[in-house]
Amino acid sequence: MPVISEKGLNMPASPIRKLTPYADQAKKEGKKIYHLNIGQPDIQTPEVMLNALKNIDFKVWAYTPSEGTASYRSKLAEYYNKLNYNIEPTDILVTNGGSEAITIAMQACLNEGEEVIIPEPFYANYNGFACSSDIIIKPIMSYIESGFALPSIAEFEKV
Repeated sequence: MPVISEKGLNMPASPIRKLTPYADQAKKEGKKIYHLNIGQPDIQTPEVMLNALKNIDFKVWAYTPSEGTASYRSKLAEYYNKLNYNIEPTDILVTNGGSEAITIAMQACLNEGEEVIIPEPFYANYNGFACSSDIIIKPIMSYIESGFALPSIAEFEKV
């Protein structure tokens, strides 16, 4: 019988997954729920995009290059270079979303046991990403009274 690995057993449960049943129950009771846990768009999908999907003229939807399409990465580089970044399309790796990007960054940039300082409140799944990357999150508080502005450098240095 397969068993869960030690790392799997130590992985913190997603708070989002824990709270979803409560939100679902509240909806059934007729309560208005504001989902602050997902980056779900709240704007209409542009008609031009829907039409492009409806009118695709190929038979196989193949994978794109794992680093992202060259034309997209070129446009991203062009955009960021207008903001005074000095990057090339080859410096860019396109991911499926922010969670994948953060996990890749943690695993590529930090060694086991190293620490990363993250202003809190933060996305709850950072804990799981850190656990899977064998790194330690050191939270630093930010407060509503200051508009959740980053703490001073002195506060970072204390952590």
